[in-house]
Amino acid sequence: MIRLGVNIDHVATLRNARGGLEPEPVVAAGICASAGADSIVVHLREDRRHIHDDDVLAIRRTVDVKLNLEMSIDEGVVKRALEVEPNQATLVPEKRRELTTEGGLDVIADFDPLKDVADELKKKNIIVSLFVEPDKYQIEKAKEAGAQMIEIHTGHYADYFKKDQHLQELKKIRESVLFAREIGIEVACGHGLTLQNVPLIAGIKDIVEFNIGHSIISKALFTGLYQSVKDMKRIITDNRLK
Repeated sequence: MIRLGVNIDHVATLRNARGGLEPEPVVAAGICASAGADSIVVHLREDRRHIHDDDVLAIRRTVDVKLNLEMSIDEGVVKRALEVEPNQATLVPEKRRELTTEGGLDVIADFDPLKDVADELKKKNIIVSLFVEPDKYQIEKAKEAGAQMIEIHTGHYADYFKKDQHLQELKKIRESVLFAREIGIEVACGHGLTLQNVPLIAGIKDIVEFNIGHSIISKALFTGLYQSVKDMKRIITDNRLK
């Protein structure tokens, strides 16, 4: 069964714009779960620009689906993750000035610190996923570092899709998914996916999970969050069944 993880970071972005209490990310998480989301995704950034520590705790305590915590290997963030004990931690690269995550980890260059953090997380029975490019060498190293899952960065595919130049990226993703499954790692995909560009990715049979945020939250402004989640879940499910 294909799973949908909904990233609710930008609910917190909207709240923080006024420095108030609304909209509450934990309420958004509950709506997403009721609409069929299989997990809630939040990125606890080092600078806490959107999701705050209290948000992560509230979601962990009250929402009855998997919590997938995106995180860097910053010492303070790792400490918080070990305290909260999310169901899953997805290790991602992080730059202070980026608007959003710009690409996958360089697991080859940062192997030792990534492995150290993965080992710490797994001691708490937290599933470890690494966010990587569709590259066989990075995927192989991710497994060596202790990842039980990978999430393939689909941002380049999404960018090329706008220019109708996406088929080469789609081929790379297909080949990378197949390779990951051959070496025994579960595969998720995410970044830049929308109702328009996700069908081709959803048709790749060995992808078990899609983690999507910005397009779902954006569409929710017009249709409501519940319906936006339902629409995305329907699209990925229907295209998996074709």
